[in-house]
Amino acid sequence: MPHVTTKDVKEKFNLTLVSGEEGIGRHIAISDISRPGIEIAGYFTHYPSNRIQLLGKTEISFFQLLETSEKIERALKLCEADTPAIIISHDMEVPQELIDASNEKSVPVLTTKMPTTRFSSLLTNFLESKLAPTTAVHGVLVDIYGVGILITGKSGVGKSETALELVKRGHRLVADDCVEIRQEGEDTLVGNAPKLIEHLLEIRGLGIIDIMTLFGASAIRSYKRITLVIELEIWDAEKTYDRLGLEEEKMEIINTAITKLTVPVRPGRNLAVIIEVAAMNHRLKRMGVNAAEDFAKRLDDVISQNGESEY
Repeated sequence: MPHVTTKDVKEKFNLTLVSGEEGIGRHIAISDISRPGIEIAGYFTHYPSNRIQLLGKTEISFFQLLETSEKIERALKLCEADTPAIIISHDMEVPQELIDASNEKSVPVLTTKMPTTRFSSLLTNFLESKLAPTTAVHGVLVDIYGVGILITGKSGVGKSETALELVKRGHRLVADDCVEIRQEGEDTLVGNAPKLIEHLLEIRGLGIIDIMTLFGASAIRSYKRITLVIELEIWDAEKTYDRLGLEEEKMEIINTAITKLTVPVRPGRNLAVIIEVAAMNHRLKRMGVNAAEDFAKRLDDVISQNGESEY
């Protein structure tokens, strides 16, 4: 499972550690961020202590208005056992009561020079990306005309060879053999290659080749959103394949349904060209142009007109 620590956040955003250094390795479980204004006012009944607590000018200025005893009490309550960190924006001075409480409870207190809203947005995006649900799929991910296509199929069906031909035709490789996929938002899946095999492609008979070295930096990309799945399978003469394209199959990855096409493989079929056309056709469908539906409609009109002429 993906995880992020307070130390990761500190290093990512170059934060300054003020106190509570013993807790710098605390795990951050969720991407939500809390602005504990109502808690500083004294209401802790529904305090989301497992979130990063972000204090801005409003929270700090109100905290300074409290009595000393109230400051100590509220600071201790803010530093719960599961609180990952308390971050103060605008590089403001940290109240001594909060420093003492953080040292006592080992809750890191950090500061940033960034404005509160700006930092909150950047931190949320970072945490959502790092804590997104992930999975791994056996296949090849390529970027074709801006469409992220995940090519799947049994081992030896020709996925890597097809990807190599696509790269030669000017498209970009994202991952070969193993594709790490994370869900960055609702219906948004992003794939990338594991660091160990990044930019590499395995071709039976040739072995491992480095796509970036052979074809240049323009032939690869680090990650790509997946919008189409193409499954390659050995041609089965007894199986009926979709010839019109009216039926839309789906493949579910991390609770997200992705359009899937099944392409039969047989000698003489140019898979690279077929996948290129599939990418272009998918883009047209998203723009509202569906050739299969237009053909079906024209066919219905012809049948209807012929039926009326008989009477």
